[in-house]
Amino acid sequence: MIDLRLLREDPDRVRASQRARGEDVAVVDTLLSADERRRSSTARYDELRAEQKQLGKRVPRATGDEKAALLARTGELATEVKAADAARDEAAAEAQALLLRLGNIVHPDVPVGGEEDFAVLETHGTIRDFEAEGFAPRDHLELGQALGAIDTERGAKVSGSRFYYLTGVGALLELALVNAAVAQASAAGFTPMLTPALVKPRAMEGTGFLGQAAQDVYHLEKDDFYLVGTSEVPLAAYHMDEILPADRLPLRYAGFSPCFRREAGSYGKDTRGIFRVHQFDKVEMFCFVAPEEAEAEHRRLLEWEKQWLTSLGLPFRVIDVASGDLGASASRKFDCEAWIPTQGKYRELTSASNCLEFQARRLNVRVRTKESGVRPLATLNGTLCAVPRTIVALLENHQLPDGSVRVPEVLRPYLGGRDVLSPAGA
Repeated sequence: MIDLRLLREDPDRVRASQRARGEDVAVVDTLLSADERRRSSTARYDELRAEQKQLGKRVPRATGDEKAALLARTGELATEVKAADAARDEAAAEAQALLLRLGNIVHPDVPVGGEEDFAVLETHGTIRDFEAEGFAPRDHLELGQALGAIDTERGAKVSGSRFYYLTGVGALLELALVNAAVAQASAAGFTPMLTPALVKPRAMEGTGFLGQAAQDVYHLEKDDFYLVGTSEVPLAAYHMDEILPADRLPLRYAGFSPCFRREAGSYGKDTRGIFRVHQFDKVEMFCFVAPEEAEAEHRRLLEWEKQWLTSLGLPFRVIDVASGDLGASASRKFDCEAWIPTQGKYRELTSASNCLEFQARRLNVRVRTKESGVRPLATLNGTLCAVPRTIVALLENHQLPDGSVRVPEVLRPYLGGRDVLSPAGA
């Protein structure tokens, strides 16, 4: 959540941010009004409690009519304090609910607009000219089936559409990707983490996934658990309700977990193959840093993602995601999009988001410094390897005319040294 002081001191900035996101601007004024009621009702409660305490001291010393009057006022005060307490709690709950509806403040450099209004920041690698090489590229599913690596038919039989099996070299390729990604993250100073896939409501709400993204979340109603769509959720909540010493920052974690997404609203999109699925595995980077370090850390996350994609030999571009396409928690987000030959376009493979203090305020994660005392810190997250999409990009970009696929050098140690994946029976 945002800082209420910012809302009071600069409501126009918050209104502009909501407008840029395409979200409700009126909630800003409603929240200002609720916050005023909360503060005035709190002041009234404190005033009545102070009077109540003073009377408590005077009654034992009073006699006669004075004591009778004081006792009568004590009875009235008990009723008034109870009512003021209820009014204070009601106003606080209303203000909190409204505050949770506000997205993070959009960074001033973010391009304003919807999904297609991103800005291209960089382009890397060379897109292959398959026509010049003398053959038409096959899509990842055709390649994966020939390799004995991907089985979507049995995935659909067992679990429904958008499920799949990785078999044989497909399974080995996932393990190679995960091991190589974790090795890179570890070398960069990240602590590897295996995280829970089920979390309590507070963890999901605290990271901002029960607002605009709620339709994509799987909820187990009987147990009131949520299946995570990313290990960002358990990583962000790892230090929930803790005060961290400043000398421990930055804290960097690389989480590996299964991820579950309903893909609501994606009917008809990417139905072939494994690009958009309901369950997949992912290596996610997550950082806790001092707020003044957040922008520099954001750039560092992007550099680690670029290093990873370059090591895989993938042509890709970096985009600055437009304001209307940001998640509620992100102030700014960079996506790395890999070229997918059979689609003839770039598609998102990784993302890096700067959430500033937004998630830390919700989850009550703070840092203690000598200069500023206890205050919220900043959180950032960055996808390093979303496995199925990375497999899609690898198969299509590194395919050879006979249907075999060249293995990037970084993955070869994890695939028994093989440099080519060949079709079954070849």
